[in-house]
Amino acid sequence: MTTVLGSCVAVCLWDRATGIGGINHYMLPLWNGEGLPTPRYGNIAIDLLIRRMTEFGCLPNALVAKVFGGANLLPGTGMYAIGDRNARLARRVLAGLDIPIVSEETGGSNGRRIIFNTASGVVYLRKDTAQD
Repeated sequence: MTTVLGSCVAVCLWDRATGIGGINHYMLPLWNGEGLPTPRYGNIAIDLLIRRMTEFGCLPNALVAKVFGGANLLPGTGMYAIGDRNARLARRVLAGLDIPIVSEETGGSNGRRIIFNTASGVVYLRKDTAQD
């Protein structure tokens, strides 16, 4: 699976026991309860990914995570730095579920392209250095 990330975050989950992987890609950290709870929000996207993986036979205690994205593409955004907030949300939710993050490439001011091999758990990363 391939995705391109700016301030968005992708959480790649891989089950060490079954060899099954899954990925999400979310734009905003938290659903505020208004409208539909879509996976464009991190708290919804991570929960949905785990739920779908368990439907395929994955066990939550066998999952490991890799987290990518969360760039701050607009300078001077301060408390509105969506990229930072997206990455923090992933760390907090995964820690709360006792899913270890075994690899992380977040923050900075560059976008990223990742390719996730869902059968092996390997993630290939290319940073877009055009903004530096």
